[in-house]
Amino acid sequence: MELKGKRAIVTGCARGMGAAIVRAYTAAGAHVIGMDLNDEEGERVVSEARDIGPGPATYRSVDVADKHSVDAAFRAAAAELGGLDVLAHPAAIHRSSSASDVSVDDWDLMFSVNVRGTVLTNQAAFQLMKQSGGGSIINFGSISGQRPEVGAAAYSAAKGAVHAWTRTAAGTWGTEHVRVNAVLPAMATPMYVEARQRATEEQNTVSYWRNEHPIALGQAYGDPDRDLGPVMVFLASDASHFITGQLIPVDGGQTSVR
Repeated sequence: MELKGKRAIVTGCARGMGAAIVRAYTAAGAHVIGMDLNDEEGERVVSEARDIGPGPATYRSVDVADKHSVDAAFRAAAAELGGLDVLAHPAAIHRSSSASDVSVDDWDLMFSVNVRGTVLTNQAAFQLMKQSGGGSIINFGSISGQRPEVGAAAYSAAKGAVHAWTRTAAGTWGTEHVRVNAVLPAMATPMYVEARQRATEEQNTVSYWRNEHPIALGQAYGDPDRDLGPVMVFLASDASHFITGQLIPVDGGQTSVR
């Protein structure tokens, strides 16, 4: 479960789960390149992780929805790393929407970042991992892609697409020893905290009974560093070498995948 010598890219590294993964990977000894659009925060997260170590870390800017940006950033990262063994891809956005009136713009935004971004980063990583003899790609799905989400129609559909893509990519790339899995996390991220602050007391009550009360391990969302980081290390490590094409909830029992 150690990552010494592993070469890793982490997207969405500027905060929340992406930042926690950067910290977990560097602590496990990996050489990490964090990527984000928020350059100031991304640089800060990577700098702090690098100072703690022992693994080295650097930062590069990327727009995961733009093919030219992804290809250029991944080529530069691989040149710096000397190859690529791991991609952790939590980069995503969330917007509220209703199936009755979700706009074309909102729909396209969800799919451009959350689905196209997954496809583009996965494809770029695969080409590099194939040259290295294999690797591990870890996408980020969601319970929203498993159940009805009346308040987030486009986001739910996009995450469902990520789940389907993950299974298909795993089935396609296994011959090259590239594993593709997705975690479905329930973590108390800054985005989650901000959403609760914007919501009314009634909305937060409804959200609690729908999302937090079903969590068997404490009726509360997890901590990204404590609860998600170790799982991400496992999926990046050789200890998980025979796991691919799986949707893995990291949610304290909030949901199950069948």
